[in-house]
Amino acid sequence: MQKRKLGNRNLEVSALGLGCMGMSFSYGPPKDKREMTALLHAAVERGITFFDTAEVYGPFTNEDLVGEALAPFRGKVAIATKFGFDLSPNSDPRGMRGAPTVNSKPAHIKDAVEGSLRRLKVEVIDLLYQHRVDPDVPIEDVAGAVKDLIAQGKVKHFGLSEAGAQTIRRAHAVQPVTALQSEYSLWTRRPEQAIIPTLEELGIGFVPFSPLGKGFLTGQMNATTTFDSSDFRSTLPRFTPEALQANQALIDLLTTIGKRKDATPAQIALAWLLAQKPWIVPIPGTTKPHRLDENVGAVDIELTPDDLQDIDSAATKITVVGARYPEKLERMTGL
Repeated sequence: MQKRKLGNRNLEVSALGLGCMGMSFSYGPPKDKREMTALLHAAVERGITFFDTAEVYGPFTNEDLVGEALAPFRGKVAIATKFGFDLSPNSDPRGMRGAPTVNSKPAHIKDAVEGSLRRLKVEVIDLLYQHRVDPDVPIEDVAGAVKDLIAQGKVKHFGLSEAGAQTIRRAHAVQPVTALQSEYSLWTRRPEQAIIPTLEELGIGFVPFSPLGKGFLTGQMNATTTFDSSDFRSTLPRFTPEALQANQALIDLLTTIGKRKDATPAQIALAWLLAQKPWIVPIPGTTKPHRLDENVGAVDIELTPDDLQDIDSAATKITVVGARYPEKLERMTGL
């Protein structure tokens, strides 16, 4: 597996990471623990050294799973986790009753980190993200709290998720930001406007989540695809039958390029992301061994300048139908 550095803060990881959320949260019922442990071990065997979780995934159960499964590989892998939501008993972490409640008060951050350290079974967190910007807490206070945790040896690197360019700059001035995690793929290209130029200027790495469009860019969905009520895609405007039908043009594009390269639509979607910048590390999630192998295969696909120009030229003519999130959740993003 090729390696990449996330920005200029000396965090080197595999060119492709693994998003672990779906093993415990959001994409239907939690998956079998033994099967997910085996999948995590298989990822390490295939060269993946970068794993993504969060306290809100479950809540808490995904950190437990990742911590236990990766315990034999301490020092060989980097685990990223996140703070920033109110996970008290009366909270709504899945946002099913609207937008979940954010909480990035410094005292809460420090409590969250103690819990994450315990569940992950580590002495230091490799990369700690603020999961979503808290409008009630100045980002300088958030960065300062993480700076303190770094000084205490409890955190190595500071990250942000779905933050806007000015928020990134303000945080970076207090505690250098190693990586930004935000949604980015061929059907979510808004980061190209202001975010990617800002990251390049400041020397910050980019970790695209949902690089396969929450599964859509695999080419396995169409207008007849349905989602269980426990699958959060059932609430997303971009996954209505009408939107799924309208957005098939993207799958046609990926399929066409894939035929040139003897690759699947998912592999072309990931290879396209990897070709954008050398400091981009996508984190596709999966719960299936054959999908893990498929995703890993994308690292070896080389898209030529002509391939990239063809993809970009065709993609700019396609209008993606449907918002990423319902309005209440969309307001939580700073892009």
